[in-house]
Amino acid sequence: MLEESSVNETLSRHKVDVTVVEQAVRASHAALGRRQKSDGHWVFELEADATIPSEYVLLRHFLDCVDTELERKIAVYLRRTQAAHGGWALYTDGRFDLSASVKAYFALKMIGDDPEAPHMRKARAAILQHGGAEKSNVFTRIQLALFGEVPWEAVPVMPVELMLLPRKAFFSVWNMSYWSRAVIAPLLILAAHKPLAVNPRGVRVQELFRTPPARIRKWICGPYRSVWGRVFTYLDRAIRPLVPHIPRSVHERAIRVTIDFIEKRLSGGGLGAIYPSMANVIMMYRVLGVPDDDPRVVQAWEAVQGLLVIKDDEAYCQPCVSPVWDTGLSGLAMLEASTGARGVMPTETMTALKKAASWLRGRQILDVKGDWAINTPDLRPGGWAFQYENDYYPDVDDTAVVGMLLHRIDPEENHTAIERAREWIIGMQSSNGGWGAFDIDNNLEVLNHIPFSDHGALLDPPTVDVSARCISFLSQLGHPEDREVIRRGLDYIRAEQEPSGSWFGRWGTNYIYGTWSVLCALNIAGVSHDDPMVKRAVAWLESVQNDDGGWGEDCASYEGAPQGVYKTSLPTQTAWATLGLMAVGRQDSEAVRRGMAYLMQEQDEHGEWHEAPYNAVGFPKVFYLRYHGYKQFFPLMALSRYRNLVTGNSGQVEFGF
Repeated sequence: MLEESSVNETLSRHKVDVTVVEQAVRASHAALGRRQKSDGHWVFELEADATIPSEYVLLRHFLDCVDTELERKIAVYLRRTQAAHGGWALYTDGRFDLSASVKAYFALKMIGDDPEAPHMRKARAAILQHGGAEKSNVFTRIQLALFGEVPWEAVPVMPVELMLLPRKAFFSVWNMSYWSRAVIAPLLILAAHKPLAVNPRGVRVQELFRTPPARIRKWICGPYRSVWGRVFTYLDRAIRPLVPHIPRSVHERAIRVTIDFIEKRLSGGGLGAIYPSMANVIMMYRVLGVPDDDPRVVQAWEAVQGLLVIKDDEAYCQPCVSPVWDTGLSGLAMLEASTGARGVMPTETMTALKKAASWLRGRQILDVKGDWAINTPDLRPGGWAFQYENDYYPDVDDTAVVGMLLHRIDPEENHTAIERAREWIIGMQSSNGGWGAFDIDNNLEVLNHIPFSDHGALLDPPTVDVSARCISFLSQLGHPEDREVIRRGLDYIRAEQEPSGSWFGRWGTNYIYGTWSVLCALNIAGVSHDDPMVKRAVAWLESVQNDDGGWGEDCASYEGAPQGVYKTSLPTQTAWATLGLMAVGRQDSEAVRRGMAYLMQEQDEHGEWHEAPYNAVGFPKVFYLRYHGYKQFFPLMALSRYRNLVTGNSGQVEFGF
């Protein structure tokens, strides 16, 4: 990085010339362009924590299909990500996480690491210091139960008969989020059969328990987030002895209904296109006696294998893949770089983007009414999934982003796709004016207090960042008849502003992400840049800018740490902050110029950026994500936007993103 004097000199140059900015844009445009696939799409690695690769190893040993060479590479990844505290964190620089550490230790021992090796002894000591494996979360205890390390009484009671409950029933799976339904359905069959893993090497991890599991009488004991947690714990104890007495005919019907639910939603992307549900389906088929060469099992296993990232020296398993999201965002960055008076290779770029548009149109879900239709059965489908294939679970956020990209590429050629997306987005608005990621009004908050939901992420309520994207999309299209929908969305956003002036970012880290998302929406929706909520947001963003001109935010902000703060600046979050400021007319501000200088200083000779910290979240406090593409396409978008604004005539951002 440059010294402060060099930073100031660079800033001075930017006030009178954008030549350096243009060079950075060209280099980044070329780098991102090289990553486009031959069929037009982009896809980058999507990394979670040690939990997913650890569970993948355990899955192989559950089935007795050990892959020694692959597991050796996964072990390298797990050892590399072990933290100084001895265990594993959920994100870079995160605190010790008991459940992730138990799974990682179990996986390494399963692979063959000596329990007395220094790294294993250190991990074991940390686990015991934090209460032992008996204090791990529900999903970890389920893994332990599958291997006979704890009794099934360690798991909250979840009878398969839950699948028979209608939407109006309190504990209905239809009141849960899509990811919860997809994970729970095959898990209910596993819990009904209580299988035992093959475990060909006979690996045990009893040394991770402070109290031998056979002596533990009270497994369901918090943490409680409200009095409801205690009420549901008592209910769990009351229901458990009744489950074996459910009539056999009812039980068998529940099994059939559950299997039908699962198989109706199976595809090349696997159930729900997320690892936990995909793995549960594979174990379910083994328990049901379905042969491994059955087409359903083959397809399910191929979906899991498609999540692997295998490199020369290490490997890991992704929680899912993100091609539609990556293509939408990469396309918007490339489009921004190629437009304006100094656009980079506009003709060639548009050719490449039309290929991306064709790829995206081919993946719009037009003929499958997914689970979202339980709340709006008359709404026509028209969304996009996050992954290659996940027709029952289109993503509202992806749909808005893809819609904005298609509209900018060619509104006439893409008219039909855009209008179907618009119709679906409008129909997915919740009653409070906001939008959730996959469902409407999925906000029965008390369900987050049942024992099974000790992760507190059973629901998919409306969020500010997704809502901002929907407002941006609809405002960019500019249909007068959508004004009331947009107004209700804006009212929701206004009510959700934090006292600091920021907005919470549910799907990206965190307040910087949320604030950027909202400012883009407010601008395109016509909210005055002098509106008090805009001024408060700008003041907050400028207040958390670092001395080097960049911005950064720790994932710990999801756990109560200060908003918008990290030990170092990061390219991704600097791009978000500057994009937010530019959206509301601050492109000539000192803060934005310093942000541009930071981005150019951090760019390497290949036109790319590097950052290790995680930049997104699956479930706050439980599951975090690192999108490897963010550090490439967001800085390009920010630099290109800056160049276009300072060299253009209007000086105003005219798009929703």
